[in-house]
Amino acid sequence: MRFTGNSDAKADAKGRVFLPAAFRKILLAEREEGLILRPDFFQKQCLVLYPLSVWNTMVDELTQHTNPFDRKGRAVLRSVVAESENVSLDSDGRILIPKRYLEKVGITSEVRFIGMDNTIEIWSKQAAENIVEDHDAFADDLEALFNATD
Repeated sequence: MRFTGNSDAKADAKGRVFLPAAFRKILLAEREEGLILRPDFFQKQCLVLYPLSVWNTMVDELTQHTNPFDRKGRAVLRSVVAESENVSLDSDGRILIPKRYLEKVGITSEVRFIGMDNTIEIWSKQAAENIVEDHDAFADDLEALFNATD
């Protein structure tokens, strides 16, 4: 499963927002039963929507790397799981983003969905427009990334 591209939408007063049709089609084709929403691990202004199968694989891997008697590892696992929320598509193709998440990432109305491999990022439209770095810096980062693996 691969999500690509981006799409803008508007959240209503209750926090409901239409998931882009292209992303809904992928979820339906993959027969995804549920979705998990949580703040991104690295970007403070971003939420991540995980198809349930992707979420379960990630949590299983984290659990395998966590000794039940390791305080630090258990704290990380707890934080990952406790900050997550089950969400589902309603009959109109919308998800409900909890108010605490909207506030945490600064979404007031305009939302940008960004396909990010097997997950979907959710940003305020304004914050998403600020994440694009200049072309030369992007090219340098891409070059460094691929040269680092040689």
